[in-house]
Amino acid sequence: MKNIKLIEVPSEIGAGTRGASLGVEAVKIAALDFMSNFFVHFPSEKVKTENQLLFEPIHSPYAKRLSGVLTMYERISKAVEDTIKNNFFPMVLSGDHSNAGGTIAGIKAAKPNSRLGVIWIDAHADLHTPYTTPSGNIHGMPVAVLLGMGDETLTRIGGEESFLKKENIVYIGSRDLDIGERKAMKEQGIKVFTMHEIDDMVIKKVMEEAIKIAGEGTDGIHVSFDLDAVDPEIAPGTGTKVPGGMGYRETHHALEMIAMSNKLVSVEFVEVNPLLDRQNTTAEVTVALAGSLLGEWLI
Repeated sequence: MKNIKLIEVPSEIGAGTRGASLGVEAVKIAALDFMSNFFVHFPSEKVKTENQLLFEPIHSPYAKRLSGVLTMYERISKAVEDTIKNNFFPMVLSGDHSNAGGTIAGIKAAKPNSRLGVIWIDAHADLHTPYTTPSGNIHGMPVAVLLGMGDETLTRIGGEESFLKKENIVYIGSRDLDIGERKAMKEQGIKVFTMHEIDDMVIKKVMEEAIKIAGEGTDGIHVSFDLDAVDPEIAPGTGTKVPGGMGYRETHHALEMIAMSNKLVSVEFVEVNPLLDRQNTTAEVTVALAGSLLGEWLI
């Protein structure tokens, strides 16, 4: 069992659908119901949000609530950095996926000379910039930010030292990619295992390759897990559902393989939205998946 610290980020200012800010508490309630150690019994820190900006006019249609997202990046980055420096394993539970930029900036700040691998498990690429986004929602931009792509206002948050190496990022479960994101993926040469590859290769082979990409030549792997990677029949409580996602057992197998690699250094679970859920099902799935990734196994 890792020396875990939970970092709670009930923010949804980067999302386009309301309700993700309630996901943190929904997951903690599910953990209580399942008597899970995760999300309940470990030291925790709650990061102050900027959700009040949801009630104010949008100043830029291309990067909505930008100032608030930048403030959140700074707060999350500091929380993650301090957690690592105090020898805890950071487990971030966040409302919307825009906050991943802050999470990874914090990991890099704590270990400035390290090289981080990232396994991004998500139905979407989150690779838009303010110049390509169809929505302006910043939860569709964190990977671009972390690669130094797009507007300097966003990319400068962690500085160049927080940028990731494109050869150490790998996507799992992609199935809803916009034209601009497909173009960026090809130009950057980022490895993507879509649902087609998962169906064709089966999850064991996919994860063997993904762990190799994110793990070889790096100082560890960060997992960024968006609940919309899971099929909405299993996890309906998320804001950008796409049919045809990963199955329940398949997802557990993927996370168990990452756990067995002994390369995991941090994780975040994002985009649980109880307003769209069915009897807190998605929060319960999140608790179970965290168990597979962090050691709550049957034997």
